[in-house]
Amino acid sequence: MLDFFTIFSKGGLVLWCFQGVSDSCTGPVNALIRSVLLQERGGNNSFTHEALTLKYKLDNQFELVFVVGFQKILTLTYVDKLIDDVHRLFRDKYRTEIQQQSALSLLNGTFDFQNDFLQLLREAEESSKIRAPTTMKKFEDSEKAKKPVRSMIETRGEKPKEKAKNSKKKGAKKESSDGSLATSKAVPAEKSGLPVGPENGVELSKEELIRRKREEFIQKHGRGLEKSSKSTKSDAPKEKGKKAPRVWALGGCANKEVLDYSTPTTNGAPEVAPPPEDINLIRGTGPGGQLQDLDCSSSDDEVTTQNATKPSATKGTLGGMFGMLKGLVGSKSLSREDMESVLDKMRDHLIAKNVAADIAVQLCESVANKLEGKVMGTFSTVTSTVKQALQESLVQILQPQRRVDMLRDIMDAQRHQRPYVVTFCGVNGVGKSTNLAKISFWLLENGFSVLIAACDTFRAGAVEQLRTHTRRLSALHPPENHGGRTMVQLFEKGYGKDAAGIAMEAIAFARNQGFDVVLVDTAGRMQDNAPLMTALAKLITVNTPDLVLFVGEALVGNEAVDQLVKFNRALADHSMAQTPRLIDGIVLTKFDTIDDKVGAAISMTYITSKPIVFVGTGQTYCDLRSLNAKAVVAALMKA
Repeated sequence: MLDFFTIFSKGGLVLWCFQGVSDSCTGPVNALIRSVLLQERGGNNSFTHEALTLKYKLDNQFELVFVVGFQKILTLTYVDKLIDDVHRLFRDKYRTEIQQQSALSLLNGTFDFQNDFLQLLREAEESSKIRAPTTMKKFEDSEKAKKPVRSMIETRGEKPKEKAKNSKKKGAKKESSDGSLATSKAVPAEKSGLPVGPENGVELSKEELIRRKREEFIQKHGRGLEKSSKSTKSDAPKEKGKKAPRVWALGGCANKEVLDYSTPTTNGAPEVAPPPEDINLIRGTGPGGQLQDLDCSSSDDEVTTQNATKPSATKGTLGGMFGMLKGLVGSKSLSREDMESVLDKMRDHLIAKNVAADIAVQLCESVANKLEGKVMGTFSTVTSTVKQALQESLVQILQPQRRVDMLRDIMDAQRHQRPYVVTFCGVNGVGKSTNLAKISFWLLENGFSVLIAACDTFRAGAVEQLRTHTRRLSALHPPENHGGRTMVQLFEKGYGKDAAGIAMEAIAFARNQGFDVVLVDTAGRMQDNAPLMTALAKLITVNTPDLVLFVGEALVGNEAVDQLVKFNRALADHSMAQTPRLIDGIVLTKFDTIDDKVGAAISMTYITSKPIVFVGTGQTYCDLRSLNAKAVVAALMKA
């Protein structure tokens, strides 16, 4: 039983809606638009919202969206067929109204589709009931049962496999005495069991007798001839060195160059190829805490333009003109076959740039769904269209649904006279403590006081590391410059203590002492360690921080997806709250070590839909940047 079925345009106009069991479809459809359509996550045509499963189909030619909703506990096999049938009938019936592509015409149009939809729904439900359940095949229906018993009995001394091999050898190619190959399709009379002679009605001409005698001679002496030919070949001495290239009579080659592809040598040593050009590093040194703009020009585009403008000596001017127009789509709708080769190259390119393999496949599938059926311009190529759509999707993914503005939230917490609490979590060795110190310096530069809670009571030297950072930050911002107020302080209780209890005491201390921000440092843990993940979920549930930041390094590819998925799952499973607290944002570290392989940013953002709040680009306190989505996408698409 369907809850609802709705048809609306990509501009937001609802053209037709069917209400089944559900009272309203506004909430689930809005969630689908926010989470899937606007975020360019159309790789899968299914979406789950609370107790409903939504399946949708995009019509890119007429800019329509078809959505059906039903209870996720139900298994409705006819839903896909129903969407296809409704899409086909609705598009064909109201083609003229939709082709006008104006909001006024769509508002004034009347789409009486209720009876047609009910008819299609009945047909789809009946077709699913007609299918009979599959039954197991009986022995009587198998091929073994059809064989007679006599064919399966083997007698002693009989080797059927050898007989079959001999018959194959007899029917092989035979070599005649003059070097030509003679093949016989007729079966000799002697082999068929009939004597040759006029009494059996078999009269042979002279040519047939000669051919038959020749076959018998080859069967008797053919093996000896083959062995002798092999021995003569093996006895022939092998010539060393390279032979001179053969010059063909009609080759059309004016210069007779030697085709030698071996490594060139100079004085016995191989020549060293010149080193490739250095690739510019992605360094976040731009003004305003943003990444520098990157050069998105691809070497493939330069090669194609050079080949297009270079005249051909063999084809002439007309052939060169058609070569320039090769690949243009000329006002036709795109299909999967047109985009398949381009999407395969794009997927391999994304994986080479450190994007997780599953994410790369889903991105290309989303682009294919977005462009399928879309009408192209006259001078638009498939490659440029797919590349532009992929760039737009990547920029949309990196731009968060909810922007994290820490400074604004801290000022809001100050008005309520409470500290703003930030918890850092992540796996071992990603740089949690170092980037916590960088964020502390950034907050101090903006005039906020910081209390650092040393809740990593497991790793040796963790408290001493934070103590060193606190001493250096205090030297940079001494109390004398802030009216005698302590701007940064470390709250520690030693090793082997409960991290959740230390965080709770630190928050209470910050509230009493008037600190603006509390930064909670936690121990690094692997996503598969259940006891440590339970302790982290307890710390977050008990203290309810304002912001939970996952610290991940930019060097990982497929591992980033596994880390984020399991951290979120552990926080949800081990939380005692009714609505568990999950990861709110990401801190991407070691960004200066990856050159242009920035795929980890795409993987982390795509899998969690959470924004990248900070990017670490070095070892000093100033090496902290905010993410520039367009610069990252430009580096990702660069060849």
